[in-house]
Amino acid sequence: MWTVCITTRFVTGWCCLCNKKDMQDMKTGSSNNKVAANNRRVYHDYFIDETLEGGLVLLGTEVKSIRQGELSLQESYLQVIDGELFLLGMHIRPYEQGNRFNHDPLRPRKILLHKREINRLRSLVQEKSMTLVPTKLYFKNGKIKVEIGVARGKKLVDKREDLKKKDAERRMADALKQRSRAESSMV
Repeated sequence: MWTVCITTRFVTGWCCLCNKKDMQDMKTGSSNNKVAANNRRVYHDYFIDETLEGGLVLLGTEVKSIRQGELSLQESYLQVIDGELFLLGMHIRPYEQGNRFNHDPLRPRKILLHKREINRLRSLVQEKSMTLVPTKLYFKNGKIKVEIGVARGKKLVDKREDLKKKDAERRMADALKQRSRAESSMV
């Protein structure tokens, strides 16, 4: 149900007792996406063909640990099990004040996607031998989301070519910096 906020006169999705900071974000159009973890290794090992956004089912102590940045996506991957998508191998460090309600650091975590999206991903994995990997974990409007990459594995030759390209770009950028420094010192 859409309502109009009395104080700012903007159409909102909540009542008029809204938070003014959230209203300011709506005015400016900014989104409050804060990246909790990036999986940069994925871009080295795979070609990412497409990405999807999915929700993540977590426990309270897991959310608190993620807010503190105590997680790793390095060895994680996604798998379809019994028609549901699960994130396996993601390590979330146990929360320090979690006492007996703490979580298992490597437990499988369910990803929230529509059934048709899960079926499409399953067919890509089975037929085209693609891999599902998490590329990043981030906060979006207070919820934790995971960006899922549909990926093809790179061969050793592809990795070498990528390293050569990055090295050449780095050298060109350094040469341009040195050139601009030389020109500015002459003036």
